[in-house]
Amino acid sequence: MITFTARILRFGEMGEKTGWMYIEIPADLASKLKPGCKKSFRVKGKLDNYPIEKTALLPMGHGTFIIPFNAQMRKGTGKRDGAMLHINLQADDKDIPLNRALLNCLADEPRAMKFFRSLTKSQQGYYSKWIDTAKTESTKAKRIAESVTALSLHKKFSEMLSEKNGGDNFYARWREGKQVMLKAKIINK
Repeated sequence: MITFTARILRFGEMGEKTGWMYIEIPADLASKLKPGCKKSFRVKGKLDNYPIEKTALLPMGHGTFIIPFNAQMRKGTGKRDGAMLHINLQADDKDIPLNRALLNCLADEPRAMKFFRSLTKSQQGYYSKWIDTAKTESTKAKRIAESVTALSLHKKFSEMLSEKNGGDNFYARWREGKQVMLKAKIINK
């Protein structure tokens, strides 16, 4: 476990991270959590008195990591960029359960499943959590179809969202997308 105090920072122009609030975890502290680790991993602990778990540390290079300081954390701590936080963290090695309907659809798409299994646990979790946060069954089914389509094209989650938001209709390149969506709807009922 590590304990330290840090200021909540905000990215300026930083590509997809522009405007993000974050907490920086210096290399010497990050190495105490997961020695030698240079890729994303999960932590649990407290930001002031606000408990966190299954929270991703994102690598920024040279052993330094960040925790994106999201809206839920801002509300839980009552703090914004520029404020100081007392932080207690430890590695969270507990596996995150993946969306069962996504796994069922991937089982019928070997190419997509193979690529999905090659992704890091964090990348798999991004897809799963995106599906789980859908508010309606139709949105959930649509996200499953979009995910299977992207995975069959060997797209990581960020690449899929970037293309989805950038207007590149990669679904047109996937002939069976509607069949996958229909299947996802059936599974979710």
